Amino acid sequence: MSATVKRPGHTGRTRPSGLAELAGRTRSMGLAGLGVRRGAGRGLALGTAVAVLAFAAPATADAGAAGGAVPVTAAAVPVAGAASVADALSWTVRDVAPGVQVRTGVLSDPAAAGVWTVTVQAPAVDRLTGAATWAPLADRAWADATAERLRAAGFAPRLEQVTWDRYADTPRGTMGWQVRVGRYATQTAARTLGSAVTAAGFRTAVEWTGYDGRQPADAERVHVAVLDPARLRGTIEASDGGDTADRERTSVVAARLGSLVGVNGGFFVTSDADGVQGTSAGLSAVHGELQSMAAGSRAALILQDGGRRARIARLSTTVTVRAGAASRAVQGINRVPGKVRNCGRPGAVPTALPRQDVTCALADDLVEFTSDFRAPLPTGSGVQVVLDRHGVVVSGGARGGSVPVGGSVLQGTGTAAAWLTDHAGTGRRLEVREAVRDTATGRRIRLGAHDTVVSAAPTLVRDGRVHVDAATEGTLDPLDLSFGFAWSNTRQPRTLAGIDGRGRLLLVTVDGRQPGVSEGLTLAEAAAFMRSLGAVDALNLDGGGSTAMAIEGTLVNTPSDATGERAVGDTVQVLPATGVDAH
Repeated sequence: MSATVKRPGHTGRTRPSGLAELAGRTRSMGLAGLGVRRGAGRGLALGTAVAVLAFAAPATADAGAAGGAVPVTAAAVPVAGAASVADALSWTVRDVAPGVQVRTGVLSDPAAAGVWTVTVQAPAVDRLTGAATWAPLADRAWADATAERLRAAGFAPRLEQVTWDRYADTPRGTMGWQVRVGRYATQTAARTLGSAVTAAGFRTAVEWTGYDGRQPADAERVHVAVLDPARLRGTIEASDGGDTADRERTSVVAARLGSLVGVNGGFFVTSDADGVQGTSAGLSAVHGELQSMAAGSRAALILQDGGRRARIARLSTTVTVRAGAASRAVQGINRVPGKVRNCGRPGAVPTALPRQDVTCALADDLVEFTSDFRAPLPTGSGVQVVLDRHGVVVSGGARGGSVPVGGSVLQGTGTAAAWLTDHAGTGRRLEVREAVRDTATGRRIRLGAHDTVVSAAPTLVRDGRVHVDAATEGTLDPLDLSFGFAWSNTRQPRTLAGIDGRGRLLLVTVDGRQPGVSEGLTLAEAAAFMRSLGAVDALNLDGGGSTAMAIEGTLVNTPSDATGERAVGDTVQVLPATGVDAH
């Protein structure tokens, strides 16, 4: 059976359609090799179904069919190791421009049957700070004792075992146990029960079980942009909108730049309490210039030569300022001295390791501000020096003011302030040296004017294998179940990036936090999904309410924030050859 599809300006083309083609593509792409089967547990059934969704898209694009969309619907698609997939699998293919194709998929599984429930929280202690907190799970002894207390209070609890996902750097086996009460079709009903359980002396959270990674998801909405640098007439690069210290919506930046496809980029500061909103919380480079330093060693998407060469690696940064024979390490770029979002800097308290969504303190801090930092400079204790475009100190004194056009500013606190006072007098020339290194090889990454870097966490796929560095890159803590469980192990909206075996860049968004509509992916599911797309290397970009994809300036996904699309710190944009300068 075949279907003839006609697109504007093109003759019809004939290709197989229906179950035979989809099943054939699934087998040829080696899905069985993933070891992912329906019913295998921990939500891997979702990974299987989504893999079929991904493979269903044509392997090649109709090069000139810009804006064309080919809708296809399939039912009961065979999957390796399973009888069928739910009968609501559909996808469309849109050839936006030569080398730019967007595949949109909707996967539904009516058998998943998510419900609203009440999860009892376990008392815990933050391992780094010693502060009392709460965890969504704990050991079996706590679960048994809590269940007994609930029964005595007139409730009917159930215990659910949670096992570790297959991260590269965490234990195997049982992570802990959750204690839950009730199954309801509506959130309102579950909240009523939750209030009663809370009144009986328990800490509670009302949750949708479809977010659990250990059971199939009800539905997912996926957008996959496949970018072929060999055919693309344009560039792929990171954009901070021209100001590293502000926030803009992905679709707004895309529309202004005339972008073909745009997605949100890396982590950024979202609260005044944590720094200047919009500044990157990790490594960022735009047009070869560092705009933020790495949080330890985390995954990064490196786009060199305008995206002609793309790769993914874990990167670290070192920056040093020299005044003659004297030198001092710079610990930050374009951030508030003393505040290190996501931690990961030497001397940071309470940890020098990466720690997602945590702001660490640094008493003796030296921070550089570039001319792309267009917000008022931070004020407070310490000193600053202002440098011209040649690195010559033109003034010094209290912190504040603004960065001069083409110049830069160094601010120091603690012993770093004393160093500036001693070595950075007016008229003195300072030299700032920067180094970006691949931590796996130790090799230096030299960035040119057409190179950009977006960093996030964690690594998902490495050298063709699923390899999730969740603990190493600080998105969860195996020794502290109060930290990172929801971020890593429950389904969330995600933005992902990968490089396939043909050198194509894959930019992916998965909507989430929409029960029964689109629930998102866990980190483990995200890794399996990217591997199913053929990614040889992949990483997790910023997600949650930040997840956004725009095609030709129009938002195409459904963000999870109640107020709509979130303004973000930076984006990744695919620009046509006539596009304006993304910087």
